[in-house]
Order: sequence, then structure tokens, then C-alpha cells
Amino acid sequence: MHFTLKCMRLSDLRCREVICLADGRRLGYISDLEIDLSCGKIIALILPGPGRLKGLLSNGEFRVPWQEIASIGADLILVNRCEELCTDRKREKRS
Repeated sequence: MHFTLKCMRLSDLRCREVICLADGRRLGYISDLEIDLSCGKIIALILPGPGRLKGLLSNGEFRVPWQEIASIGADLILVNRCEELCTDRKREKRS
């Protein structure tokens, strides 16, 4: 499924919880976006990794590719396959 956002701010997206459709798991809330500056398109959603305190003691960040987003609703963002496509950005940076 392909869709575009007409007009939305990052602060609007951060208020929506990200849920995996495959297993119903709550992945958390968006902390950042990865954007292609040459064309202005969103490439991926960045979510904080698991941890006790948001940002302080978390275990890295997770990247959810834009093409895996199934739907953006008023309260939730649904993603198709989170387990195999969410990658740890700390591992990517080391490589």
C-alpha cells in the first residue's frame, strides 16, 4: 500500500503509537524521522530501543522503513512486518 501525507508535522506523528500488525506488539512512539533531503521524502521512522528510561538507558534505536507502514490513523501507526525489518541503528553505524 502506498500513501502520502498531505500536511503533517513531526510533532503530530510523535503522538501516535507504532503497532506491529504481524503480532500486535507495541513498538513505541516515533523519536525521529529519516528523510531524503534531495527530494524531501520520509525514508524511515526512528523509534527508541527497549529500555527503562526513554533515551537515557535504552538499547539503541530501531528503524522502520516507510514502505512497511500499512496505515496512519488518528492515534496509531500500523506497520506490516516489524521483526525482520526493524534494524538496530547502533549495529548499522558500527558496520
